[in-house]
Order: sequence, then C-alpha cells, then structure tokens
Amino acid sequence: MISRRILALSLFASALAWPAAAQDFPSRPIKMVTPFTPGSPVDVSARLLAQHLTTQIGQTVVVENRPGGGTTIGMKAASGAEPDGYTLLFQSSSFVVAPAMYKKLDFDPAKAFVPVANVAFGSWVTIVPPSLPVKTPQELVAYARANPGKLNFGFGQGTAPQLVGEWFHKSNGLNIASVPYKGGANAVTDLLGGTIHVNIGTLSTLLPLIREGKVRAIGNWSDKRSPDLPDVPTMIESGFPGLAVGFWVGLWAPVGTPEPIVARLNGATNRALASPEMKAAMHRLGFEGRPGKPKEFGDFVAREAPRWAEFVRVSGVTVN
Repeated sequence: MISRRILALSLFASALAWPAAAQDFPSRPIKMVTPFTPGSPVDVSARLLAQHLTTQIGQTVVVENRPGGGTTIGMKAASGAEPDGYTLLFQSSSFVVAPAMYKKLDFDPAKAFVPVANVAFGSWVTIVPPSLPVKTPQELVAYARANPGKLNFGFGQGTAPQLVGEWFHKSNGLNIASVPYKGGANAVTDLLGGTIHVNIGTLSTLLPLIREGKVRAIGNWSDKRSPDLPDVPTMIESGFPGLAVGFWVGLWAPVGTPEPIVARLNGATNRALASPEMKAAMHRLGFEGRPGKPKEFGDFVAREAPRWAEFVRVSGVTVN
C-alpha cells in the first residue's frame, strides 16, 4: 500500500513538474540535429531557422551536423535524446525515405518523433555539365539510350534525390551508373570536375552555378516553372505526367516531449517564418516558408510516406 502511494505521489509530482518546465522553457541552449553535411540545402535552411529561432525564444539554437547512413545516424542520435525540447531534429523528406529504403533500420522515425513544425518547401532541378549535348529531360533520355553505361548519376546516399533519380532512370529503361556520396554537395563538385554527368538538387543551392553557366538545368521537378529559371520546363511539361515532387524540411522533437513545449517551439518557428527578414532570406535561397500547426505537418508527412515508399519500390533502391 505504501509503495503504491509513493508511486502515485511520484506520478502526480511529475505531472505538476512538466507544466512548470514548459513555462520556464527554454532555460538553456537548444541543439538542432541536422543529419546532413555542412553546406547542404538542409544544413543551410537549418542554420537560417536556428538564427531566427534564437531571436524568437531568447536562447541560442545550435545546429549539430550528424551526416551518414542516409541520414539515419543523425535521426537515431536525436531520437535517443531526453524529450525535453532541448534536442530537436531538423530533417527533410529523408524522414520518410529511410524507413522504406533501410530494411534493417532498428527504429521507426514516425514513432520516435513528434512533429513540431513544417518549415520550408523548394524545387529540385536536374543538372548536367554544359559539355553534355542535352537540354531537356527527353534529350537526356535519348542520349542515355544511345550511350548506355557512359553516364554517371551522383547523389547523396539515402536521400530523396537519389530515389527520384533512380526511379526516373529505371522507369525509362536507362543504363546510367549510380555513384553515391556522403552528401549531395560532393556530387556537385565532381560534376563540375567531369566525373559525374547527372545530378538532382535544390534550386536554392544550384542556382548560382546555373547562372554562371557552370552547369545546365534541364528539368524542374516542381508543378510549375520557377521565376528564377523561366526557360527550364517542368518534368510534367517534358512529357512525364504527374511527376511533381519537391524539397521539404521540417522540425521534430523526440516522442514524449510535452505538448506545451512543442506548441512553444511551433509558435516560435511560425513567427520566425513570418518575419520579413526570414522571408527575404528564404526567397534568396529559393525556399518558400510553410507555417502551420504540428498536426498539419504530421498529416502532410503521413501523406508523403506512401508516395516515397512507392519510389523505393519502383527504383529498387534498398540498403540492408
């Protein structure tokens, strides 16, 4: 009887402690785990958000890069943190890609985290070296068919661009070699050096290279043309109906994080996204802010999961 009474009192005390902790949150710096290499699109958007969240919540938000394992290493590290709001995960669509791709993944991101906030959306573009004689997706298909095994496709291992690229090549019967990298930025470096011939990346990071003429954009994966590249057709316009996918990133917290803390972080993120400075910075990067409630973000991710699982199935890309 005494032990039950002690347990009940302990649980009651814990229930009272959480609101107090949420009211005082944050009282120390927050770590935002980003499972991508420095300089990648996800890293750049994470640092932008961290900068503005620091202003909104009055505590320093630090980005910690934990790349590797197709983003699974960073996700698992964040999932094991205390659910107190001081360790967060900033992740892309790889959040739903990894469970479909990694057959022996020993944790389920959907069960290990709770959604905090949708942050940004951006376009992907397919790029090739200017020396490659193709200017449209159809011309790439024709060239690859006429030159089987001569092209290399570079990508960040375990990322969404890998999947859509592999899916596209397999769906069109193309013999293009796959070359994985720890991060997508490394693949772009090798494309500039002539080792890689095809890459898919965010418009935000590739636009300067496109404008300088160092790479050529041949297809936009969004549902509409980009104002920054009005002459580059969408994949849909190029004869691939329904093929509109994009880059998105968001914020998660370890499961068990108190709802008041999640709500506080969500509100601060939405205020950051609404600030003129943040909007201008995101526009320069080619991103569009996506403020909303945690449930809206969770529902969006749930809709995305089966779509990416189908990309994995058709592409045949799996990791044991």
